[in-house]
Amino acid sequence: MKQHADFSHVHHRGFTLIETLVVVAILAVVAVTATPSLVAWHERDQVDARARELLSTLSYARSEAVRRGVRVTVCRVDAARHCLASGQACRVGLADWSCGWAVMVERSGTPTVLRAQAELAAVSIAGTQTNLTFTPPAGQLIGSFRSFDIAPQFPSRATQGQSWRRCIRIAAGGRPRIADGACGATS
Repeated sequence: MKQHADFSHVHHRGFTLIETLVVVAILAVVAVTATPSLVAWHERDQVDARARELLSTLSYARSEAVRRGVRVTVCRVDAARHCLASGQACRVGLADWSCGWAVMVERSGTPTVLRAQAELAAVSIAGTQTNLTFTPPAGQLIGSFRSFDIAPQFPSRATQGQSWRRCIRIAAGGRPRIADGACGATS
């Protein structure tokens, strides 16, 4: 007995080439229009994260000065965690705080790193080019009022304006505060 397959009643289900190409074209248009927004969102997220990290570091340095009863310094550092001199560029050629920073305390004449933050060249942190030293007993900051302006390193049209910047101000008493917008960090 021979069996013959009858394929005339079989219905093929699936997408045609035209339908698939239309869906791919729509997805491409959506991706092209959404990419600048996603990139801008990522840059703002990096600015916010870096501002919170610096605020946390400054608060930590102040509290360690009070707790330990010694001077605690926050300075810009190179890859080997050595303090950089004022205006000295780091490995990526930048002379701002995006090179990274460290909290240091001096023990027996030798600086000891308590906490360090690596560089992030995508974010610019303009501010004082000198070390910040917090002193006991109340954690005051040596020197005058200080501020840091945090923004994207290479702002695009989408990331221009005050809403893309953060400002950290440190009062003479040593307490840091963060605010939206630029602060003109030149001190």
